[in-house]
Amino acid sequence: MSFEELYNQIAPKLTNYLVGSGSTYANACDIVQETFLRVWKKRDTLKDDSSQLSGYIYTVARNIRIDRMRKESLETLQPEIRDEDAGTVEPAVTRGDAEHLRKRIEEAMAQLPPLVREAFSLFQISEMSVREISKLTGASESLVKVRVHRAKQKLRELLADLSLGGV
Repeated sequence: MSFEELYNQIAPKLTNYLVGSGSTYANACDIVQETFLRVWKKRDTLKDDSSQLSGYIYTVARNIRIDRMRKESLETLQPEIRDEDAGTVEPAVTRGDAEHLRKRIEEAMAQLPPLVREAFSLFQISEMSVREISKLTGASESLVKVRVHRAKQKLRELLADLSLGGV
């Protein structure tokens, strides 16, 4: 796989993971760029196994994010996700509805404990397997499953009354 193909495959998911983990969109883009610069510099020493390479890339990005958080000494949550950051909105959803939904989901995600939110973001947004998340975070596969389950359960509870008709 060429470096360009690797970037095109992983960068959007990695950006979404970072935004879902609480980074601003601009900060997530910076982290992705820094991550791929590091990968580019080590390209000759890395194996061409896409599953291991993906895990390595997520680990590098996660470490960069943690280093930045330590420097700032507190994580800044993105105040609002704009349409251009979040992708397209279905035509049946009005702009007001989309903003309301986005705000509710953002608030619900912010209520999740950090490790639970991270596991959920990696699983749902970045579409990583439980095994990949386990390797990335250092948690056992069963703990990753528990965290994802708890995130889904809590989000279901927090968003139970959410309906477009009631907006």
